[in-house]
Amino acid sequence: MNDAPRRRSGGRAARQAARAETAAADVHPYLTRTMSPFEVVSEEGLTLIEDNADTILEELGIDFRDFPTALELLKSAGAEVDGERVRFPRGMCREIITASAPAIYTHHARNPERSVQVGGKSTVFVPAYGSPFVHDLDNGRRYATIEDFQNFVKLAFQSPHMHLSGGTVCEPVDIPVSKRHLDMVYAHIRYSDKPFMGSVTAAERAQDSVDLARITFGEDFVAENTVMTSLINASSPMAWDATMLGAAEVYASNMQATMISPFILAGAMAPVTVAGVAAQTLAEALAGMAFVQLVRPGAPVVFGSFASSMSMQSGAPTFGTPEPALVLYTVAALARRLGVPFRSGGNLCASKIPDAQAASESMATLIPAIMGGVNFMLHSAGWLEGGLAMGYEKFVIDADQCGLMGKFVNGVDLSENGQAMEAVREVGPGQHFLGTAHTYANFETAFARSEVANNDSFEQWKEDGSLDAAQRANGIWKRMLSDYEAPALDDAVDEALLDFIARRKDVLPDAFV
Repeated sequence: MNDAPRRRSGGRAARQAARAETAAADVHPYLTRTMSPFEVVSEEGLTLIEDNADTILEELGIDFRDFPTALELLKSAGAEVDGERVRFPRGMCREIITASAPAIYTHHARNPERSVQVGGKSTVFVPAYGSPFVHDLDNGRRYATIEDFQNFVKLAFQSPHMHLSGGTVCEPVDIPVSKRHLDMVYAHIRYSDKPFMGSVTAAERAQDSVDLARITFGEDFVAENTVMTSLINASSPMAWDATMLGAAEVYASNMQATMISPFILAGAMAPVTVAGVAAQTLAEALAGMAFVQLVRPGAPVVFGSFASSMSMQSGAPTFGTPEPALVLYTVAALARRLGVPFRSGGNLCASKIPDAQAASESMATLIPAIMGGVNFMLHSAGWLEGGLAMGYEKFVIDADQCGLMGKFVNGVDLSENGQAMEAVREVGPGQHFLGTAHTYANFETAFARSEVANNDSFEQWKEDGSLDAAQRANGIWKRMLSDYEAPALDDAVDEALLDFIARRKDVLPDAFV
């Protein structure tokens, strides 16, 4: 008898292509979770944290810096304003938010079939955001360019597991800061037809984003529908600055969604304890979301949380540790009690390369985000080096894991087919299920299959080059870019977009700060 492993026909690339084709046929624009979110804090505990947040708002207050409009709005609504410090009567912010902020909203895509639901039982995966560097196995770490930005938009468009093409997926440093927002928003519109995020680095750049969206979707449509969900970060601890407030005002006044997200490094920008971080996060978010609802009642808001632990020895942010997971579970529950969608991070890590550390830390952040019921999962793919780098191989590996989570959130199938009792009766004791009608009927979809992992025999793996996961991902993203075909875009719309960009660049000075 010959014990040598049998060779499989078709080759690994062919098998991957076949799996990708099968997966593409079952693409959904977002995930719908069937399981209840995992709870880690009791009702009494959550009430205590909410009370502490109200104490922060009432006694300490929140600074609204260099933005008189916010001070006037908040004062007219009943807040106490002392210079730039705003103190809120207990329950004021919650009352404003619950009166008008939607629990669920639709983020429309250029292709209506790709529009997503934000809130409720839905989860959307969004690429990483804001990295000045990119990394790949061939060229290592380097400053990002507009070509890199376009590449990641194309990869997100092609990945069935990314539901948005993202926002600032990396910073194209070869274009002046004052102008790059135009090229980034155009790249999202031109190279993808999925939903996208707008610029927030200045109010006028947010307005440019809205104007580009109006050209793309039509002014009347944008006036009444959300086509952008954009990231608005607090200047933790307990402050909002004019840049973020100005961008939030532009988006809210134009009915576009804002993610009001305290950005916290526990121990530096908030207390070191989970309950302390949660209370401060809630206070900062309540103040920001109340401002947005005063700008335009009914404008969609997302309660955002980004909280990482830190090394008490070096001060560096750390990822994959238990405490941020506990913060996520806690703040997600607080968002559900408030009745608004929730945003947090996904595949986060501090590793500089797509190695074992990156994998373990990413899974330690992805699983709590899924189990906690995150609705808008920013940084789902590509994040390296604490967010300083966007990785090509890391993007592919992370997106693959997101695809597997898509199967997980479907939960347990209790239909007749799911129970499989006919198969059990057919086989009986001591036999096998390989040849049953039930197995034949389900073998294509029975188990989620990774597009990156290698399950070949050792001999086959060695013959194919002994590639590790990062090396396999390197080949995948290169094939994806080689196979990329741009989605259709009306020529008149494209011409109008390019004309608007050219006119804006003519009046904007070149500035790299």
